[in-house]
Amino acid sequence: MPDPLTTPAAELPVRRLGPEDLDRCLALSEDRAWAREERKWLFLLENAEVYAIDAPSGELAGTVTLTRYGTAAAGIGMMLVATRYGGRGLGRRLMTHVLDAAGDATVFLWATEAGRPLYEKLGFETLGVTEARVGRLRAGDDPVLSRPADLGADLGADLDALLALDGEVFGADRAGLLARVFAFAEEVRVAEDETGLTGYAVSWRSMDTLFIGPVVAGDEAVARALVTDLARNADGLVRIEVERARPGLLDWLGDRGVSPAFSTSFMVHGGRPLPGDRTRMFAPLMIAMG
Repeated sequence: MPDPLTTPAAELPVRRLGPEDLDRCLALSEDRAWAREERKWLFLLENAEVYAIDAPSGELAGTVTLTRYGTAAAGIGMMLVATRYGGRGLGRRLMTHVLDAAGDATVFLWATEAGRPLYEKLGFETLGVTEARVGRLRAGDDPVLSRPADLGADLGADLDALLALDGEVFGADRAGLLARVFAFAEEVRVAEDETGLTGYAVSWRSMDTLFIGPVVAGDEAVARALVTDLARNADGLVRIEVERARPGLLDWLGDRGVSPAFSTSFMVHGGRPLPGDRTRMFAPLMIAMG
């Protein structure tokens, strides 16, 4: 096995990982002082393309994920290089591999400050900044304005309308992924009026935190109602990612006890336009996927 300490990065083989590599992914996360998110990593290994460079020790020298949305769009995430192998070009090697794999898709990612210079060199442009907000969301006396989605055995109740709405907003095919997200989720809720569904949102759990996303809504009031209703029974911390271009929603989250934790730059490769209607996308599924 080539040693990343002595082999030029461009010559290092990249392989695709599977669920059997979960423990190695968790060890790499710990090496970089990231949380040991076992459930999230397993979901990525089962539902995205996770690539890695191996170290001679049997551990992972670096990872990156690629999530495809048909042929129109693709998200990159979990770009990690082990501390021991930093500064040797492994990040560039992994990124060029997944960019080649993505083909003609519009590729996007959320970058930390540490990663952003590399992504800029590879042709990514920053379109905005996203804040990760964490806290115990206070629902107060707000009335319940959404309902649980009917995604049961008959599937015709809400699923078709929900997927149609998401397709309009996201602008690329993620129906298959969403079906798996709904099975993975704690709860899926929908908002509606006399015309039909006006929004939906999902909560899912990683470790002791309830993540909320995606949140798709016709306006901010609907988004707030969906977030509130998902958080009512959180019994702990809630996390949601929201763009700084939505100051009203961020202020509301702050007033409800959900405070800034960190921020990332939302970047798109080659300055290409994103598909869909992002004015109705209030939170992503997860910043590792989009």
